[in-house]
Amino acid sequence: MTYLPSAVEWASLLLAQRRDGPDFALSDVLFYVGLIVAAVLVVAIVLFVLAFGNLWLQAFSSGVRLPILEFVGMYLRKVNPRVIVDSMVMTSKAGIPVGADKLQSHYLARGNVRDVVTALVAASRANIKLTFERAAAIDLAGRDVLDAVRTSVHPKVIDCPNPARGRPTIDAVAKNGIQLRIKARVTVRTNLERLVGGATEETVIARVGQGIVAAVGQAETHKDVLANPSQISKEVLNAGLDAGTAFEIVSIDIADVDVGENIGAKLMADQAEAEKRRAQAEAEAQRARAVARGQEMEALQKENRAKVILAEAEIPMALADAFRKGNFGVMDYYNLQNVQADTRMRNTLADGSTRSGPGPSEPQ
Repeated sequence: MTYLPSAVEWASLLLAQRRDGPDFALSDVLFYVGLIVAAVLVVAIVLFVLAFGNLWLQAFSSGVRLPILEFVGMYLRKVNPRVIVDSMVMTSKAGIPVGADKLQSHYLARGNVRDVVTALVAASRANIKLTFERAAAIDLAGRDVLDAVRTSVHPKVIDCPNPARGRPTIDAVAKNGIQLRIKARVTVRTNLERLVGGATEETVIARVGQGIVAAVGQAETHKDVLANPSQISKEVLNAGLDAGTAFEIVSIDIADVDVGENIGAKLMADQAEAEKRRAQAEAEAQRARAVARGQEMEALQKENRAKVILAEAEIPMALADAFRKGNFGVMDYYNLQNVQADTRMRNTLADGSTRSGPGPSEPQ
């Protein structure tokens, strides 16, 4: 703002030299050069006032000293000067000095400068140790640094299990085989020291659910859990489940406990049914083997019977050959027929049946 009178005085001086100077051509050149310089300075000042005048005045009135060239640099670096000035004014009034270079660097890194500064102010008011570097790292890591500070001041409650995941309860089974369906609420507070690189809420919910299942599994009966559900909370809380996470577990409260199915009896019934099916399968396999063996023996019997028939078919041929050779006589043949007839009669009497006619070899 102090450059305008100086430029006018310089232009008046050059004009006086132009009128009084002996070298009229040189004075003309100096006059026009000075006039151009003055015009450039006036235009630059006007442009600065139009573009950054309000921001510079706001910063100056708030006790924040920002050089004019700093605004030009922010414009060239495509940094929003409104965000930087507002953030510097906020930190200055809160007694947290943060340089413009750090704010611009975080802005250029695609960080949320306003949230980082607001988080710093909130942490300062709550006597929480939080530096700009850590807050910027939390923001660049993709975490909501402002929500983290708020949660650190005011702990939040997490439902376990998360209803959004589709499981309304945690199912655990006691030693007597009775199922318990449990709902828990976990109160957590953000640990800013472990926020970068620490596990999220999902890990806390999973660990609490695992601890509840283990604690119920150690109970002798489900009645012990129903009579003293707070004992489950104490065992889970003392297990140090918040290690390596971005949160500190303040308390674990059992909100609801319902008795479910008799899992032990159901498992025993399923086991008995499985053993029954296995025994049936083995019996069926044995029956199939017996049927196959019977069919094999029947085929062997038929084969042996065929051999007997073939052997019997050779008897008449042998008798005829014996007749021709004289080794077998007529009386011998009749004696053979009598023996056969006697044998058939004995068989008939043994069967209790009567004969209706003579045998095939007996006389009529």
